[in-house]
Formats: sequence, C-alpha cells, structure tokens
Amino acid sequence: MMNHQKSILLVLLFITSLALRAQEDEEEFILFNDRSNVVHGVYFGFNFGYGSINGEDTYLGGLKFAYVANRQLEIGFAGKLLYSAQDVFNPASRGNDDLVGGYGGLHIEPILFGKSAVSLSFPILIGAGGVGYVDREVVRNEEDIDLDDDDVAALFVLEPGVSALFNINRFVQLETGVKYRFSSKINLVDSPVDRINGFSAEIGVKLGIFNMGRNRYKKQLN
Repeated sequence: MMNHQKSILLVLLFITSLALRAQEDEEEFILFNDRSNVVHGVYFGFNFGYGSINGEDTYLGGLKFAYVANRQLEIGFAGKLLYSAQDVFNPASRGNDDLVGGYGGLHIEPILFGKSAVSLSFPILIGAGGVGYVDREVVRNEEDIDLDDDDVAALFVLEPGVSALFNINRFVQLETGVKYRFSSKINLVDSPVDRINGFSAEIGVKLGIFNMGRNRYKKQLN
C-alpha cells in the first residue's frame, strides 16, 4: 500500500512539474499572426482582350509583373501586343494589310476593398511602343512577320481602366474589366488609322503571393 502511495505521489509531482514548465513557456510567447498586419505581395499575370480601332475588330494579349502593397496598390510593368483587322489595301503588294503592334510601360493599380472576396481596382498603363502594317495572308499562314523601320511608327500610350478582382485564394486572382486606350498620332504613309484609341474588354489571371505574411501563431519574447 505504501509503495502505491509513493508511486501516486511521484506521478502527481511529475504532472505538477510539467504544468509549471508549460506555464513558464507560455509566458515567454505571445499570440501572433502577421497575415492580419501590413502585408506585401508579388505576382505574374497574363490577360486577353477584345476591342476596336477605327471600328475594326482588335485583339490584345498582355503580360504584367507587379508588387502589391497591403492589398491596396500595385506597381509594376505591363506589356501588350495587339492585332487589328483593318483590311487596308496595299497597292505595293496588291494585298490587304492589318495593323499589328505592341506597347508597354509603368503599371499602377489602386485597389478598393482589397481584403474582400471581390475588390475594385483602377489600373493605369503609361508607356510607349510601335505599330505597323503586315500582309493579312502572312498572318493567316503563320509566317514570320518582318517589319522594316520605315513600316513602323512609334507612339506613346495612356490606358486607364476599371476592373473587378476575384480573390480565389492567397495565390490566385482573376480579373475582368474595361479599359480605354489613348495614343499619340501614328506617322505612317497612307494609313487610315491616325491613332490606336479605343475601348477594350479584358479578362486575366494573376499568379503569385498576394499576402506574404507567415501564418505564425506564437512569437518568442526577447
């Protein structure tokens, strides 16, 4: 009987020791989750769009890379390619030409309701690029497009817009929106298009880390 009592006493002392140790450890830590604090992110995105230039069908494809500050502002680089089915008769080649080009530059995007499942943003692209005409048959036959310097016109572009952002999870975001493209005047001989101004509707995907905070729940005190 005495041995049982000693054994029980030893077990109680051991449990008490563990409890005191756990209490000391708990006092050395605080609850912490830095995902709820100021967060940073970075992503790579691509998008596709459809619009018009001079009333003709225009197709766009774009890429962008940006830093996200606290789910409230994006700053990065964006670039786009465009193809516009202008169907312009070229007396030199006796064929019909379409307009191709590209532009890129600074991407800025203020965001409202960034922590919600659906947020609203106002993207702006400020950049430069160039456009030129290519034979439609060359494009249809998927041949290499070769533009001489005389066939290309440089331009400046300002493209503001409004987008809806769908936050799928911490790593994926979908976007859809409408943009309007303002450009400087095109200096190409016999071109019926003097600017590439026009609306476009776009959809896209962003892949990255929009909240780089670590999901920690304890932080040791100094």
